[in-house]
Amino acid sequence: KEAQFLVMDTQVGGDQHLHIGEVGRGALSIGLSLTAEVAAERRRGIVRNHSATHLMHAALRETLGDHVEQKGSLVAPERLRFDFSHPQPMVAEELSAVTAAVNAQIHRNTLVVADSLSYDDAIKQGAMALFGEKYSSVVRVMSMGNRYSVELCGGTHVARTGDIGLFRIVSHTGIAAGIRRIAAVTG
Repeated sequence: KEAQFLVMDTQVGGDQHLHIGEVGRGALSIGLSLTAEVAAERRRGIVRNHSATHLMHAALRETLGDHVEQKGSLVAPERLRFDFSHPQPMVAEELSAVTAAVNAQIHRNTLVVADSLSYDDAIKQGAMALFGEKYSSVVRVMSMGNRYSVELCGGTHVARTGDIGLFRIVSHTGIAAGIRRIAAVTG
């Protein structure tokens, strides 16, 4: 008797990693032994797009100013969406500058580095943290592009920036007063 559970999302719940999904076939029961298998192609898309959000966040701050803060994001295998604070629509030159900055970091093909630091040390070293997010005393700091982007993050990332491929913004819209949304693709 074979069972299959398709994981659609994972979330941290206390000290546990919760797997959210649906039973694909069979039935799950206590004591059942399962083998985990990552959908490699899907994961590659998520990894590229997630890593690109970090570079784009840094490029937005470089282009528009330090007032830019992440307000939300969606990372899917085929695209990314990034919501951020900015009081007005971006003009074509700004969108081009962000695209060029992200692609320059990708082209440099630098190592992506993950460090574990105390929260206080990470902030002292300039790591970006999401406002309102709760962090443990030890955090994971992701650095890309020789510290072009330094953020607290527990997500999955490329090994080198060049693994992202190309980056292209496909849309830019306003979603609320002072909140902009960029949709982009990579690969």
